[in-house]
Amino acid sequence: MKALVCILLLLETFVFVVQQQVDGGLNENEISQQISSEDGRQNPPQTDTLRAEASTDRQQYCHLCFPDIHAALRELTATVTEQKGNIRALETRLMDEMKKKNEEISNLTLGQEELRKENRDREIAFSAGLTQSSSEYIGPFTTHITLTYRNVFTNIGNAYNPITGVFTAPLKGAYMFRISVFGIAPPSAAADIIKNGKTMVIAHEYQPYGELNSSNGVVLILEVGDVVYVRLGSGTRIYDTHNNRNTFSGYLLFPLK
Repeated sequence: MKALVCILLLLETFVFVVQQQVDGGLNENEISQQISSEDGRQNPPQTDTLRAEASTDRQQYCHLCFPDIHAALRELTATVTEQKGNIRALETRLMDEMKKKNEEISNLTLGQEELRKENRDREIAFSAGLTQSSSEYIGPFTTHITLTYRNVFTNIGNAYNPITGVFTAPLKGAYMFRISVFGIAPPSAAADIIKNGKTMVIAHEYQPYGELNSSNGVVLILEVGDVVYVRLGSGTRIYDTHNNRNTFSGYLLFPLK
């Protein structure tokens, strides 16, 4: 049917053209307008439909190229909020760790101070000679006497008293004590190491004439406040010079609980 209509339209147009040529003719523009007019009657314009489709295409294009800005902002805000929470948690953890480290350092410092104090308390040692003069005889006496070693060489911890000649234990522990004895015969030379009034060991030498030399030592377990000193035996005599041949020494080996 459509083909028949088109043939009729072409024939009509052909007849019109021939008629116009007979009557004086149409120019080329008029022929084109005539053809366009006939075509327009056959295919009316669809402007509204095309505009609607174009608008729909633009909306779809914009939707694909430009996503929802509000959704993007909401997602970004949520991300920032989450990161802020993570940062606060990290700051809290760091502060806790720093506080813990400071406490450890403080405890370590206190421990070191206590250790230094404990070590100072354990630093106990002394050594002393009998006299500071060039030469001196001591004895003989009819009774035992406590020797006072006044020429102090060392007195770490100040546990030895050069005025009384007595060592007083500042803490419980094992202590080492030694004495050296020198004299000129006669009579004999003898001295005892005494703990709390009781003889522990004796250094003794006898011969009819000449120099007399003797020494002895002992390890003692002392409680706090125990005393140790040297006692010259009755009827004996010692002799000392600037060479310090009569000495009394002691030191802490290790503390005890």
